[in-house]
Amino acid sequence: MRVLIVGQGGREHALAWALAKSPRLTGLYCAPGNPGIAQVARCVRIGLGGGSELAEWALANRIDLTVVGPEAPLVTGIADEFAARGLPLVGPSRKAAEIEGSKVFAKELMRRWGIPTAEYEVFTDPGEALAYVRSRDMPVVIKADGLAGGKGVTVARRVEEAEEAVRALMGERVFGEAGRRIVVEEFLPGREVSVLALTDGRTVLPMAPARDHKRLEDGDQGPNTGGMGAFSPVPDVGPDCLDRIENEILRPVVRALEQEGRPYTGILYAGLMLTPDGPKVVEFNCRMGDPEAQSILPRLESDLLEALEALARRRLDEVTLKWRPEAAVTVVLASEGYPGAAATGRPIRGLKEAQAEGALIFHSGTREEAGQLVTAGGRVLAVTALGETLAAARDQAYRAAARIRFAGMRYRRDIASHA
Repeated sequence: MRVLIVGQGGREHALAWALAKSPRLTGLYCAPGNPGIAQVARCVRIGLGGGSELAEWALANRIDLTVVGPEAPLVTGIADEFAARGLPLVGPSRKAAEIEGSKVFAKELMRRWGIPTAEYEVFTDPGEALAYVRSRDMPVVIKADGLAGGKGVTVARRVEEAEEAVRALMGERVFGEAGRRIVVEEFLPGREVSVLALTDGRTVLPMAPARDHKRLEDGDQGPNTGGMGAFSPVPDVGPDCLDRIENEILRPVVRALEQEGRPYTGILYAGLMLTPDGPKVVEFNCRMGDPEAQSILPRLESDLLEALEALARRRLDEVTLKWRPEAAVTVVLASEGYPGAAATGRPIRGLKEAQAEGALIFHSGTREEAGQLVTAGGRVLAVTALGETLAAARDQAYRAAARIRFAGMRYRRDIASHA
């Protein structure tokens, strides 16, 4: 099979690495890709905004299956462009992808169908939003309605923080039109877990759970980021908990979208809080998580290509996923300035030494300049290690991370430590 991956980050590198292992693969391409992905796939210079152009390229190059990594192309309708040309693609339609494209839509869908989530209110007027947060007990959670690269969420523990978040989103428009509407919701106590599932609209096939670390600094301090690390499995998520997640959240939301004329096929990400009352939804995403993918895919023993082909052809009921018993820990190496304006163009050294420690190095924000690998984004690399236990995987991941060097490099030192 000839496969095209759409995207250019660490998640897409992990997808390329996993798909490249399939004996059924005859050609692997990635648009636009990155230097790490180029080691296992041919990179195609088409930007993420070119859904129609990508579909025409896939048609001309006899691509058998396309896998979309990031959310933005899905929210703007790349799946519809491919469907119009009869091209199989892993990812939901524009209408179904609104479950990530609009927090308001997702919350209202859950309210209509009784899917457990935090109580909330929606605001389009900043004055009304400010008055509301001043009337609430803290903490509260404030979310931009639209896409904000995983950074449009503030957990405000003081009224002043809540006011600042409202002004930044609705007044200053730090995330543009994404902050035209906001959601203010109750704070859910508990521990977060990410559960991803493959679905063809009928069968829902959960993947191994993972836990992401969103805050920039150790101890879950600092601003929210796109993710500073992850690990899998999650010790406090046992079979009974997973059954509840599947039966109370994953299957019902796929059924709800079908009933509302938005049939969902692709990878569904459920970001959940394990509360004293059971699992509740923090957010849905319309694609695989990053950096969760870098922890989950190295544990997958099954052929990922076979599973994704079955999904695209609506034969997912024929698939069983098998998982390696080893644990995986992923540590993200970020640039100075992240999650704000990140410093770029800084030479990266030590990758061979890190790989010699037995780690997998997934490129998130890198490029080549005059034969030298340099930083090209906020999250630069994701270092993943496998081990017989989480502790062993964690030790190995940090040994490898310590081998890598670039000016201003920062990373959390406590990924998976509480587990």
